[in-house]
This record gives sequence, C-alpha cells and structure tokens, in this order.
Amino acid sequence: MGESFGNWEMGHDVDVMPYITSANIAAGYHAADPHVMRETVALAAEHDVGIGVHPGLPDKMGFGRRAMDATPDEVRDYVTYQLGALTAFAEQQGTSVQHVKPHGAMYSMLSADSELARAVMEGVLAVDEDLVYLATDMNIYEVAQDMEGLRTVFEGYVDLDYRPDRSLIVEQSVENKDPETVADRFVSIATEGVVEAANGEEIEVPADSICIHGDNPHAVDLLDAIHDRIEEYDLDLVSLDRIA
Repeated sequence: MGESFGNWEMGHDVDVMPYITSANIAAGYHAADPHVMRETVALAAEHDVGIGVHPGLPDKMGFGRRAMDATPDEVRDYVTYQLGALTAFAEQQGTSVQHVKPHGAMYSMLSADSELARAVMEGVLAVDEDLVYLATDMNIYEVAQDMEGLRTVFEGYVDLDYRPDRSLIVEQSVENKDPETVADRFVSIATEGVVEAANGEEIEVPADSICIHGDNPHAVDLLDAIHDRIEEYDLDLVSLDRIA
C-alpha cells in the first residue's frame, strides 16, 4: 500500500484499509513519496492496522520489479534506510512499525540467495528485535528460522498461483482472479494449510498470514468474498504481533 507518488495514483488504500489487519507500506524506493507515506501511515493508524515497511530496490521507473546487481551490504542498507523513513512517520503518528516484508525483485533476490536474505534479516534485527519478518516463500522462511531472535511469520497468497515447489508465479496478473475462487483458497490455507498449485497438485502452505494485493482493481471484491468466508467458518483475524 502507499504506492502512489507525485501526480501518479496507485492502489485502493482508502477502500482496502478497513478490511485488513496489517499493511505493507512502500517507503520511497520502488514507490511512494514522503507525503504519501505520511498519509498512508495515518490511514493505517486510524483503522488500527499494523504497519509494515515494504522495502524495494531503488528503481521507481521499474516499480522495483527489475533485479539489480547488489551486494549483501547494499541490500541490507536499502532495507535499513526505508525502515528508518517509515519508522519516523509512524512515530510522528503516535504508532510504530510492526513488520518488514520486501517487495518485488528484492523479494525474488532474497529467495534465490540465502546470503542476501541473511544480510537483510541481520539488518532488521540490528534496528529492532521486536520487528516481525514476513517470509513470502519457503526458501526465505527456512533462512529466517535459522536466525536467532528473529520473529518470523510465513505468508500465503490467494491471488497468485504457486508452483509445485511452493514458489510463487509472481509474473502473472492478479487482476482477473475470481473472488469466490480466491476466498476458497483463503479457507483452504487457513483451515488445512494446503492449496492447489498451478499444475493441479495439492501442496502444503503453512501460512499464518495471507496477502491480498491492494493494487488489484478488484481488491475490495476479493476482500468482501474472503470476509464472507471468515464469518461462515468462524475464523479470527489477529495482528501479526499475536502470532509471531
């Protein structure tokens, strides 16, 4: 969320925020600007939504979706810099940053290179040991579990498809997902810890958090369908602090 900047608008933050318990907020590198960061943090605080930094690579033209040749120290510094910026806005609004979740190509780079992943996690711990790290696939989750003192939550996806190895097909569009199908996948992950991969195979996804992309033009429709299922199955939504 908070991925608008200047005269360019992205996402449906005002409409989406009432439905969620945690928000991944851009911090100026792949998207956002200082004014949007302040407004998004204030919106999250107004709705009692947990604030997370969504750090990306310094590539606004590519929306942080193009991989870069960067060292572990450099990637760690990118995350630290953006975490610091969002933390300042959170403190200004009388709240705090709850979690860290890398964006786009940065996420893919961490998934493919455990040295990069460890560097980022060490950077997070050096700033605040209470921060929760949202692990977006099993490669990152396994690295996080080996990091002493790091609070980690595994995150599942219902508006993207999985490969059989539990990696995400991030190149696909999230715009044309059927709300009922997405809601069914939410229930499957939340109650059984499984989901159907793109090839039809049932795979384990031991997630305690579910991501919905706020830039999807149909995000509210998806969230409406999910909340109907939450009521139907008597599920509870809680903050990441409660499960980390």
